[in-house]
Amino acid sequence: MSYGFSSVTAALEATALLYERVRLVIPPEEWALFAEDILAIQALKKQKKAVILAHNYMTPEIYHGVADIVGDSLALARQAAQVDAEIIVMAGVHFMAETAKLMNPTRTVLIPDLGAGCSLAQSITAQDVRHLKAQYPGIPVITYVNTSAAVKAECDICCTSGNALKIVESLGVPEVIMVPDEFLAQNVAKTTKVKIITWSGHCEVHERFTPQEVRDYRSQHPQISVVAHPECSPNVVAEADFSGSTVKMSEWVSAHKPSQVMLLTECSMSDNVAVENPSITFIRPCQLCPYMKKITLKSIRQALEQGAHQIEIPQDIATPARCAVERMIAVF
Repeated sequence: MSYGFSSVTAALEATALLYERVRLVIPPEEWALFAEDILAIQALKKQKKAVILAHNYMTPEIYHGVADIVGDSLALARQAAQVDAEIIVMAGVHFMAETAKLMNPTRTVLIPDLGAGCSLAQSITAQDVRHLKAQYPGIPVITYVNTSAAVKAECDICCTSGNALKIVESLGVPEVIMVPDEFLAQNVAKTTKVKIITWSGHCEVHERFTPQEVRDYRSQHPQISVVAHPECSPNVVAEADFSGSTVKMSEWVSAHKPSQVMLLTECSMSDNVAVENPSITFIRPCQLCPYMKKITLKSIRQALEQGAHQIEIPQDIATPARCAVERMIAVF
């Protein structure tokens, strides 16, 4: 299908200014492979009245090339509730697309690849939550947004890594259950008097980082600043100079302007932050999320062309799940 351009050369000329922004993180040979899809996606967005929401872990050609709204899980959840479009394409993973659908039940929400799941979301089921509530009656359940709509429907309120502490303390109770990320819960527990009952879920990206790895990098790069996501283990977070959500990590780097920095999170995050901070050297202990990487320019283009794959949530799940998300947004 043609969208008004006829060659790679024409596409490169049309995207030259856009490429200038990302040239430090995308080689020109790679951009030549992306340019036609970028132009096609831009044309399809206008034609279909669509917007693309992209998580911070998207590759830079998506994040900087076609996304309309970018951010962490909290930012995308909040923006999803305010989107004015007929079609929402989630350049992220399945639970994020579900959240967008929860906040926009009358709109079409597409996930470009049904295989874009999440190890955290897969670590807990709605039945698991029901068992926890039976084991700890009366104790409120906080679920990380990295869960299915079915799990959210069983919980009292959602949180993200950016607002977890605030959500925990907002409930005004001495004890909470926090699922599914054990490390996030443990890191939050170190900063509050509220007792937190945890679940044994882990992010397969962040659990790979080790304290020794951080010490080895510091030995090789004495000037390095280390910034860790709170899905890393408490022992890894203890080795870092700062820990926070992806948005807070980015803000810390931009504010402090270290000469060298290492982000302990998904690899593409470094590329996207580097675009905004070209003077900083990023040391990359590259850990890729296999689920995030299923989202590509070609899959986004195909989703817009074919209307695939639509997110649908049964009403008996959607209503309580939406309440859990809305409670979080109201607190933050």
